[in-house]
Amino acid sequence: MPEGNQNVRVAQVGLGRWGPNVARNLNAIGGCNLVTLCDKSAESRERWAPSFPGTHFTDDLDEILADDTIQAVAITTPVPTHAALAERVLSTGKDCFVEKPLTDSVATSERLVELAAERDAVLMVGHLLEYHPGVGVLAELVRSGRLGDPHYIYSQRVNLGQLRADENALWSLGAHDVSVLLALVGEAPHEVSARGESYVREGVEDVVFAYMRFPSGVAGHLHLSWLDPHKERRFTIVGSKRMATFDDMALDRKVTIYDKGFDARHDSYGEYITRSGEVSSPAVPNTEALRIECEHFIDCVRSRKAPRTGGASGLRVVRVLEALQASLDQDGAPQILAGAALPGR
Repeated sequence: MPEGNQNVRVAQVGLGRWGPNVARNLNAIGGCNLVTLCDKSAESRERWAPSFPGTHFTDDLDEILADDTIQAVAITTPVPTHAALAERVLSTGKDCFVEKPLTDSVATSERLVELAAERDAVLMVGHLLEYHPGVGVLAELVRSGRLGDPHYIYSQRVNLGQLRADENALWSLGAHDVSVLLALVGEAPHEVSARGESYVREGVEDVVFAYMRFPSGVAGHLHLSWLDPHKERRFTIVGSKRMATFDDMALDRKVTIYDKGFDARHDSYGEYITRSGEVSSPAVPNTEALRIECEHFIDCVRSRKAPRTGGASGLRVVRVLEALQASLDQDGAPQILAGAALPGR
């Protein structure tokens, strides 16, 4: 592993929709040397080679795994390939970054977490929104008690977006929002349910409505769709004292706090009056979340500390997604999850 000022030598597998963005950030981080980019598509390799003139391109993962000078590998391939690729990487003892979600099943995610522990390797999942400065501000509002006790949280992640054949809206879009909800609430849901419809591709839900109940009493709701006239990426928290939103599509005022709610009337037992106070927007740093995420991975490789979104975090998200998928498959039947508490939260 790298010591002192030695650069972390990293390879990346996958140059599809999202991969070039990860490569761009890894390539720009001081102390990180993006030595190899791997993709099966010759067209993709030729397209991106001019953007990374100091990087070697290959179509052979074995070449990367056999190179003992490469300490870490980032996997940015389609979700169904995550489990097999990450297992091969971790089996060599190399540290591994995997785009969200970790895998497409609890069983394979558990295997990767166990393997990373056995090989003393860093395993980090790309739950990007947990590194967004706006989500960080929202989380601090919850931790500080400024919003009071959270009552319910809902998210909207909708767009007229790219149709997928290998995953539905739940797995493609929901991984983002599930990870944020777990982080904000500080526990996993004990009951989930979901309904969805496949309007464009048969058997691939392009719209999903998911509901989660948490042991603390918090309720969560997700609206996920790539078949919608609006482009929205928003979280809303309704608390006992105040309410707040994080709007990733806003150019400014990413986070807004609303001093609204119901206050008990002191002159009349059992009655409440509506409070509609000031609206404020705290400052949110304008730092790219992906840069923060990639820098964190490199720092974890160097320092050997556990990532904020490590394997256990990725497993928790997959466990919720798998339960929601089971509910989808059973026409919305509620699914019960065990072990809802999140250690260290």
